[in-house]
Amino acid sequence: MKFFNFHLMPYRHADLDAIAKNGSAWVTLSNRHYDPQKGAELYHDYLDQMEFADKLGFDGVCLNEHHQTAYGMMPIPGVLAGALTRSVKRAKLAILGRALPLLNNPLMVAEEYAILDNLTRGRLIAGFVRGIGAEYHAMGINPAYSQERFAEAHDLIVRAWTEPGPFSYVGKHYQFRYVNPWPRPYQNPHPPIWIPSQGSGSTIRWAARMRYTYCQTLSPIAAVARFFQLYRDEADKAGYKASPDQLAWSNTIYVAETDETAVREARPHLEALMNYFLKMPTEMLLPPGYTDPASMKRVRAAKVTGKPQSIEDVIKAGVVIVGSPNTVREKLAEYQDLAGFNTSLTKTQFGTLPDDMTRANMTAIAEEVLPHFRDRSPQGARQEAAE
Repeated sequence: MKFFNFHLMPYRHADLDAIAKNGSAWVTLSNRHYDPQKGAELYHDYLDQMEFADKLGFDGVCLNEHHQTAYGMMPIPGVLAGALTRSVKRAKLAILGRALPLLNNPLMVAEEYAILDNLTRGRLIAGFVRGIGAEYHAMGINPAYSQERFAEAHDLIVRAWTEPGPFSYVGKHYQFRYVNPWPRPYQNPHPPIWIPSQGSGSTIRWAARMRYTYCQTLSPIAAVARFFQLYRDEADKAGYKASPDQLAWSNTIYVAETDETAVREARPHLEALMNYFLKMPTEMLLPPGYTDPASMKRVRAAKVTGKPQSIEDVIKAGVVIVGSPNTVREKLAEYQDLAGFNTSLTKTQFGTLPDDMTRANMTAIAEEVLPHFRDRSPQGARQEAAE
């Protein structure tokens, strides 16, 4: 199994009472609650943590994109990725991902990713997402056009990477007289494309047809297993057997000496993530037109937001893994076999977790967990096409 250190870069100094009073940490929480001095220190702490992950032996580090929220301070992930390209020496650099429908010029992502791919000499993973519903409120984009804007932007970017320019492009949402981006990607024909999603059926079907790696975001492990099975089913329809390497689970892991210690230490920080940073009304998470009714029901059933969650709740549901090294190893192996994934996108920092605890957690995972899974693939029914 591959392990990527997935960072949300939350504003961990956020006033939780203000979030509760506002009803959400997204879009409407006033930026008067952001202290630039504290924020600047957090950016440096978080970049240092990702460089530390590289030194510890994680296979990759991950950034993502969110707007107008204390949940994650990465509205422009390429800026932070650029800061890491020369200091992360070995690990893959994954942006999971850029929200294509929010852009009026997708060629800027083609250029941005190509630069990063050159700077890392081919260690970039190019993530594309539609962006969650809150993003459409923040950016003033009609969510009803989300899927078609995403598909058109994706096709244009891939064409710009693989077809020599200049050429013209005329689509429904984007028109360009000249498509001729410099530089070209370092990897041939382009960086690997990964698709994170909340579980939209249309996204899973499309990712499977394209043979892209599919990344399931925060959900109970039983739902993750169902989403991954849908991917495998769609791959069968497309005429191939999906590999576990095409499936990545975004999770949270916290390791301490004993189960009791791990739960006690992680509790306030994990419950801050679940009950404050993730909090948003359903109409903001899934605005009308954002996805089809069937997918909306499936995503709503799988999500863990919207009601108070204790650490015991999310451990029991298999949303997170918290415990001693032995407990974490046992649970992760169980979940890998159940869902059939071969990449763990692991949040080692979450919510309000401070730097010293994050680094201790990263070290424990690197020393007590990673070596046991380095050569492990899903066992049993979920090992199809493992080779």
